[in-house]
Amino acid sequence: MNAQTYSVASNPAQTENGTLRVLFAGESQTPPKHALGPKIYDYYLMHAIESGQGVFRTETDVYHLGPGDCFLIHPGQLVSYVSDEGNPWRYRWVAFDGELAGEQAKAAGFSPEHPVLHVTLDSQVPHYIAMIQSRFNSRRESAHMAAIGCLHLILADCLDHVERPAQLTMAEPQIQRTVKQMINYMTSQYAHPVSIEQMCASLGYNRAYLSRIFKKETGMTPVAYLLKLRIDQSKRLLRERPELSVEQVSASVGLTDPLYFSRQFKRFFGQSPTSYRQKIAGRSSSPDK
Repeated sequence: MNAQTYSVASNPAQTENGTLRVLFAGESQTPPKHALGPKIYDYYLMHAIESGQGVFRTETDVYHLGPGDCFLIHPGQLVSYVSDEGNPWRYRWVAFDGELAGEQAKAAGFSPEHPVLHVTLDSQVPHYIAMIQSRFNSRRESAHMAAIGCLHLILADCLDHVERPAQLTMAEPQIQRTVKQMINYMTSQYAHPVSIEQMCASLGYNRAYLSRIFKKETGMTPVAYLLKLRIDQSKRLLRERPELSVEQVSASVGLTDPLYFSRQFKRFFGQSPTSYRQKIAGRSSSPDK
């Protein structure tokens, strides 16, 4: 049987409770029948089990947990947990709080009603918790920021590695999520000379399929949507940034050919970029009646 171990490191930064804060992290090879609770905590406390067996209890459910399991204790939740007598847990833990803590935990798949996730054994959650503990032990000023970064990686890893049954067909909500991903991609990348092919490759689907579901959901092809997005953004720049030339505005929205940009702008708004800007300038300089 492995020898009992226990170590913990607290956040060296004296930070106020903001949007997200990591409080401490630790690890333990628990002794047989090591028990805590029933008790409540006023912060979120995640455990990632590396080996061994044990039982985690909430007010409504009992979970028999082993390697690859993670359980998240929510603030105010009455819980208890105990290691197995013959094969006790080895686990790592991380505590966190903040205004966004609940939202982040829920996004990763945890809730008070479902506080347990089973991740695949190649999950990096224990590694990231160890990194937080190491950073806190270093006492560096950067430890607080590094810990928040690791916490985001932990929650992202939980979401990525949750074991779900394979889907033979894509459900409607998943189609909608994929279209939202496409829109988010184009909204964040429109200023660059990005292509629809690049977007499809980054999302892992072929162009024909994505074009079909995108048009079904939005009524537009991805090419048309991206062009409209760029022209709409150019209209805002022409209005808000009068010091920029038409060529600079065109480049700022990812259209490297000013003549093509001018033609498309006129197609959308019935006037050239220069005429639009002059009309806006005329309105702003007119005296109040």
